[in-house]
Amino acid sequence: MRYICLIYEQESQWAKMSDAEKGVIYADYYKFQDEIKKSGHWLAGDPLEPTHTATTVRVRSGKAQTTDGPFAETKEQLGGYYLIEAKDLDEAVAIAGRIPGARFGSIEVRPVMVVPATLDDWRQQAAGARA
Repeated sequence: MRYICLIYEQESQWAKMSDAEKGVIYADYYKFQDEIKKSGHWLAGDPLEPTHTATTVRVRSGKAQTTDGPFAETKEQLGGYYLIEAKDLDEAVAIAGRIPGARFGSIEVRPVMVVPATLDDWRQQAAGARA
């Protein structure tokens, strides 16, 4: 099963770190990523640019509205993600606990919804569930 591990951190803490401190954390991330690639759990993962680069899009009454920045102001900001393969939630949580950001932020672990490839496939699946 696929899980997404969303990494939440305080951008203000990162901005205050020296290059040497950031280097230690980057080394931990590279080590973690190498380990989950070798174990077959890694599917994808990337850091995100800071929240001031975000744009939020909403469509209301058929018109797109954009807002600079993230949707909500929070103490921690979404800083990156890993998409992993794990046999169950317990294994996904164990992997997420090894993400370096868990030491100073939080990691949200969520199953990725399996969506049928086509609308017809979805209809067949939905019909089967009702039977």
